[in-house]
Amino acid sequence: MAPHPGIDTESIKDELRKDLLNLLEGVRGKKNLVFEQSLAGPIGLFVKFSTLQDYGVDKVFFLENDNVDTSQKNVVFLAGGEKASQCIAIAEQIKRLQQSSSIEHEFSVIWVPRRTLVSNKILEEAGVLGDISVEELPMHFVPLDQDVLSLACDDAFGDLYLRKDPTSIFLAAKALMPIQKKYGLFPRIIGKGDNARRLMELLLRMRSEAAAEESTAASRLGMMPSATIESLIIIDREVDMVTPLLTQLTYEGLIDEIFGIKNNQAEIETSIIGQAPGQQPKTQSGAPQQQSLKRKIQLDSSDKLYDQLRDANFAIVAPLLNKIARRLAGEYESRHTANSPSELRDFVNKLPGYQAEQQSLKTHTNLTEKILEHTQAEIFNRVLEVQQNLVSGIDPTSQHEKMEELIARDVPPTTILRLLCLESTVSGGLRLKDLDSFKRQILHAYGYQHVLTLHNLEKMGLLTARTAANPFYIPVGGSSSGGAGAGGGSKITNYAALRKSMRLIVDEVNEQDPNDIAYVYSGYAPLSVRLVQAVVQKQHLLTLTRGLSAATDPPQQHANSQGWAPFEDILDGSVRGATFVKTQKPDSEAAAKSRHILTGSGKEKVVVVMFLGGVTRTEVAA
Repeated sequence: MAPHPGIDTESIKDELRKDLLNLLEGVRGKKNLVFEQSLAGPIGLFVKFSTLQDYGVDKVFFLENDNVDTSQKNVVFLAGGEKASQCIAIAEQIKRLQQSSSIEHEFSVIWVPRRTLVSNKILEEAGVLGDISVEELPMHFVPLDQDVLSLACDDAFGDLYLRKDPTSIFLAAKALMPIQKKYGLFPRIIGKGDNARRLMELLLRMRSEAAAEESTAASRLGMMPSATIESLIIIDREVDMVTPLLTQLTYEGLIDEIFGIKNNQAEIETSIIGQAPGQQPKTQSGAPQQQSLKRKIQLDSSDKLYDQLRDANFAIVAPLLNKIARRLAGEYESRHTANSPSELRDFVNKLPGYQAEQQSLKTHTNLTEKILEHTQAEIFNRVLEVQQNLVSGIDPTSQHEKMEELIARDVPPTTILRLLCLESTVSGGLRLKDLDSFKRQILHAYGYQHVLTLHNLEKMGLLTARTAANPFYIPVGGSSSGGAGAGGGSKITNYAALRKSMRLIVDEVNEQDPNDIAYVYSGYAPLSVRLVQAVVQKQHLLTLTRGLSAATDPPQQHANSQGWAPFEDILDGSVRGATFVKTQKPDSEAAAKSRHILTGSGKEKVVVVMFLGGVTRTEVAA
């Protein structure tokens, strides 16, 4: 992931670090810090524990463990103000410490990312609001890499589509507003999906409120279109539910599928990757001491080898590692050819880099071997075959026997549920008798606790019964000619129509030197990324979908078209949710013209893409 002239993610990290440390510095003396467990990972991305110790933090506890001790007078709680459960837990722990401790504690609560009326009410009803100091840490976007930002909202998908809670939309708008204030307004907000439209409307309202609050003329003139950002593209996750149901086939995607990646870290068994460098297992009485079963490894662009491998299709990772191993061996052997002291000195200077790369190579080689065991297993390939048949448009009922066999072989319930949701999403639902049959099999095989799981999947529309007789018929809610405003869109995404119109299936994929995004799923192009291409790579997408006729068009014919043109009809008729393009005009036309003259028009610009409701690692790679 190469750096670009867009949003400076390092400055976001620095600001978050500064805000947190200032809040801790405001609590004088030594203090115990009580984290909400889900916040520890995101906060660890921009501040180290050693730095927290420099600012008076003595011990760190997890809120969920309810084990904070009385060793320090000052106790600081750091938790999300949106969750009532966390507010109740903090209130109970404060009361416990007040009753059990002989020390008169001073309590501080830092709400992330904001203080809420719910948190105030719960603390007030518990009778502790008057005994504590309350602050906010506006942690909205957390940088995962040089060009990837995350809201770190683990519950966003369930909130939006199961519980119908719009909090995530509000938090996304609050995160995007500082970017507009720093870099200028997004000249165009382009989006697809009903929740995407709500986010756009909220951004416009926040802009109006910010303009009304500004008192000086200079600050009012600041809200002008950005000179570095071309547009904001918002993709609602429910527009494309198929992509996250498929098995990710990039190197990073498969690590996520098999081991899980959270906050740029994966917990891997030491039997696979070995102990950390420099850590030797100790022995006692001649017997080996029990070693830590797992250790965390960092997975981001700071590891140069991982940065080369992460976005590659897994099929080519082993040859890449072999090539890198040969290069390293050749460079290391070059020490024997050093004929002068200066050449030897150069080699010695490079030696730490060689050793770090060698250690990284060992780690990723071991990981690759483990992933190969998984991908060469019969069950993995059977699941992959069913997935590819379903997205390719093969009669879904022909896959039911394979899916029933997988249930009989006791594959994890998530695997079979993903396949059923995939069929339902692609084909507009399952036949009622097939759906009932699979429900019975799942409850018998995995337990009746999954009644609630099946109910929730139905509630989100991921697992539904089909009423139409045609297995490939998907009812379309009709299109709306909203033009540059907001099209009404379809009520459901019609994958049967989109396979051809958006070229979702690519038969010949060059995994070695990919020329299309379909390489990330070995032949399936994520619809969500195709939508982004419809805005930023129009000519490429037209060539794919219309063939030679589009390739021979004059380049200027589509290069100057903005927004969704010329794909509006496809999006309104076949893709779920509202379609919109909103142009943001400056508060002062004269100031905007002056700024345009000063900054020039030849500067490279970036496009900001916001996935509302979550995104897979393969979509980021694509």
